[in-house]
Amino acid sequence: METHAITKFIRVSPRKVRLVVDQIRGKGVEEALNILKFIPKRSAGIVAKTVRTAVANAENTQSVDVDRLIIKRAMVDEAGMWKRFTSRAQGRATRVRKRLSHVTIVVDEASERS
Repeated sequence: METHAITKFIRVSPRKVRLVVDQIRGKGVEEALNILKFIPKRSAGIVAKTVRTAVANAENTQSVDVDRLIIKRAMVDEAGMWKRFTSRAQGRATRVRKRLSHVTIVVDEASERS
């Protein structure tokens, strides 16, 4: 049975988070956490925390074996943006768009292989 965890409104661009999430999609949970530990990006810690939350949700709600969990789906969606202004030459101002992300991790028990 699928279990998910969602982290909303993280202050990292969706494009940057997708670089990290693409590396763990379809992997086992332990392997994914090990990969995330060695990725030198700020979003790796946020994604790792979301994976651990999904594992805890699976343990507490469905009492599954943690060693058999895999990351079935991992999605990053755009959450909107903060709009700010920065000063430019000759009294002008330019809009700065600070992008936000939603991270969704879905874990499921691996199917039995014959």
